[in-house]
Formats: sequence, structure tokens, C-alpha cells
Amino acid sequence: MEFLEVKKIWDKSPHNAFTDLIRFGDYLYCTFREANEHMSMDGKLRVIRSKDGKRWSSVALMAYDGGDVRDGKFSITAKNELMLNAGIRLHEPIEGHKTRSVSWLSEDGKKWSEIFTCPTGLGTWRWSVSWNKKSGFSIGYTGKDKQGCLYSTKDGKKWKVAKDKLFPFQNSYWNESSIVFLENGDMYTLLRRDSQSYAAVLGFSKFPYEEWSWSDLNVPIGGPKMIYVEKYDKFLSAVRLFGHKSARTSLCWIDYKEGELIEALALPSGGDTSYAGMVYEEDILWISYYSSHEGKTSIYLAKVKI
Repeated sequence: MEFLEVKKIWDKSPHNAFTDLIRFGDYLYCTFREANEHMSMDGKLRVIRSKDGKRWSSVALMAYDGGDVRDGKFSITAKNELMLNAGIRLHEPIEGHKTRSVSWLSEDGKKWSEIFTCPTGLGTWRWSVSWNKKSGFSIGYTGKDKQGCLYSTKDGKKWKVAKDKLFPFQNSYWNESSIVFLENGDMYTLLRRDSQSYAAVLGFSKFPYEEWSWSDLNVPIGGPKMIYVEKYDKFLSAVRLFGHKSARTSLCWIDYKEGELIEALALPSGGDTSYAGMVYEEDILWISYYSSHEGKTSIYLAKVKI
């Protein structure tokens, strides 16, 4: 793995954070939250795009009247639409719930739909979405889904429960996740834990994704993002790791057969950092992430040869 370059691509808001990255058509798309602070209640999602990874232009700003918009994640639907899903921290509870999950759709990356607020998204925080042929899947946590819930969708608008009470060891605080499908339909998920040992786990299930097995990775992580690299038959993840002095955003190999996570490359980062997006093309990996190692919390794009 060879580090090629890194570039700051956005710092216009007081706090720029929580990224994702995707290739859609001729463009790379990057999304992130703009707000005054990490935990302020005024977040909006900025969407920018670029043909070369150098020159970026803004194409959308997603807001929610009455809530803080966070954790925007891209995916491409079964109908080849660009989808952006997110979580909302509500200013005032709705039916006793403090969070809701939402989505937007676009056919061209510039003109976006209205916001979709499926009733199943009230009171949960659906994380990143991955598509397996005709269905998208996302893991919800917190609120009504403290024990975890796997949701599925056909169109990115309406969601249903695919597997309730998903999380292993129910007394642990599981939350953020990243789902990957292999060609045969097998589902793997990298899952963050914020209690007890704090170690992440790798989950595995076959269709219809009702029975699960879990491997303890023995390493605490944050902001998981995972892809499958067929050439090496391994998963590659971008996560926040924790050191003696500061957190860092790193690329890590995950051997799914052995259940092992190994750090491969630390990106220029520190302080308030992580929540990466990844696009892998012809041995080149593009990684979006945020960091405050240069002072202001800003958005970065790194380029790595695998």
C-alpha cells in the first residue's frame, strides 16, 4: 500500500465533518455535515462533486426544518439513482422519539428529490446503506432499535424490518456499521461497540440474513467504512483508531476468514477525525475523511495505491 497524496477539499463551515464518497457517472461525489460544532444542533449536508478529485463544486445542501442533519451516506439504488441517507437529531421529540432516518434520491446528482421520511425511520438511526441486487440494507441503532435492527428497501423511500434484535451480546452499546455483500450474496458487516471491551466485531450472514455469526476483532474503532477487494480476497476498512496521544484515521485490512483487523496505513489526521468514504478503481483508492490535525476541522481527500 503506497500513500500518493492528500488534499484539503473543503473548509468553508466552522465545523466540516462526517464524510462519504462515491462514484456516480463521470463524477466523484462527496458529502459531509456543515455546522458550528461537532455536537451543535444546526447541521446540514453539503454535496460536492468533481471529475478529477482536484476541482470541486457544490451541487446541493440538504437541511431539515426542526433537526440536526448528520452522517450522510451515499449508495446507488437498484434503479441506478444516487441515494443519500442520513440521521436527524430532532429539536423536539416526535411521538416521544428524538431521532429519525431520512433519504433523498437523484437521477443526475444535481437535481434532488424531496426528503423521504418513512414511518419505520422514526426513533432509529439507520447507518450506511448497501445494495444487493434489487434491495438495499441498513442497520438501525439507538432509540427503538437499541438491540439493533436490519432494515431493507426496494426503492430507498420505504423500509421494512428484515431482522430485529440483531446485535450480539445485547448489553453492549453497538452502533455504527458498514455492510458489504460478496458476489454470492453473503452479507458482512463491520460493527462498532462503545462499551465493555469497546472492540469492534465482524458479522456474517447468508440470505435471508436472519441467522448471524460474529467475530471479535479485538480493536476499538469509530466511523467504520468497509469495501471488498477481490484481488486480495480481503476487506479494506477506513476507521478511527485510538493512540496514546490522539485519534487517527487509518486504512486497515480485515481478514474475514480469520476474523482479524490489521492497520496498514495511517492517513494525515488527528484530533477530531474519521468518518471516511472510499472509492476503489484500478488499484487506486480514493478516501474522503475529516480531521482537525491542521487546526480547523476540514474535509480531506487522500489517494492511495493498493
